[in-house]
Amino acid sequence: MKVTVVGAGSVGASCAEYVAIKNFASEVVLLDIKEGYAEGKAMDLMQTASLNSFDTKITGSTNDYSKTAGSDVAVITSGIPRKPGMTREELIGINAGIVKEVAGNLIKHSPDVTLIVVSNPMDTMTYLVHKTTGLPKNKIIGMGGALDSARFKYRLAEALEAPISDVDGMVIGGHSDTGMVPLTRLATRNSIPVSAFLSEDRLNQVSEDTKVGGATLTKLLGTSAWYAPGAAVSALVQAIACDQKKIFPCSAFLEGEYGLSDISIGVPAVIGKDGLEKIVEIELNDAEKAKIQESAAGVTKTNGLLEL
Repeated sequence: MKVTVVGAGSVGASCAEYVAIKNFASEVVLLDIKEGYAEGKAMDLMQTASLNSFDTKITGSTNDYSKTAGSDVAVITSGIPRKPGMTREELIGINAGIVKEVAGNLIKHSPDVTLIVVSNPMDTMTYLVHKTTGLPKNKIIGMGGALDSARFKYRLAEALEAPISDVDGMVIGGHSDTGMVPLTRLATRNSIPVSAFLSEDRLNQVSEDTKVGGATLTKLLGTSAWYAPGAAVSALVQAIACDQKKIFPCSAFLEGEYGLSDISIGVPAVIGKDGLEKIVEIELNDAEKAKIQESAAGVTKTNGLLEL
């Protein structure tokens, strides 16, 4: 299993590290446009191999896509990160050109690759890849929902004062501060609805804290977060590499599911060796349906800024 990560910044390097430590890939290629940067990150990570007990080979390359040839999975983290006060949507002008070029170069050298899109605004960048590459829709996955759900579970565990291993929950909808739809009604602690433990007001606060999870970290750090995004990507990569058939909420191209078409947005999906293998349609109540429709309208508006 060969994995390529384009963009050797904080998210890309964290993803490469987690993939390597999990020891399921034979090789990870880090690629970046900055001279020597990916090579340096790869060397630094390889010097942890004996300490962290992994045998995955990590190599770095400065913009040489021939080194990525034969990749089974490729992760696109390229683009400028958010700064404090910026929305993900404000990144569209610069990042669209970068993502389109990167995707084309990856497919040129690995025509059967499965692409995982991380660059923001993530749902729109995933839609762009669908519209410009010709890859089958199961081969294009947007990462956002996996990360948003991890942040949701963190906030639930915090509110419950429970170990996070007790908690399960999911976020669907757009990967934006206003587009996320945390499904508090379906969240559980050891199969018991969290509403049995938390008041409606507290659950609403959990939901709101989840929606601004990225913005909160950007304000604290001065740039986008990287540990949790890197871990979320590595979990998707592992599900593909090991054919785990795990369900993750992720940005999928919809053709009528959830009453939506011609859009990439976060919904639960089975992830396995063929990429996004099945979209799972869960029964939403009227309020949840209204929220995902509102979220989709926001994503569609952002998509309209693309030059396809």
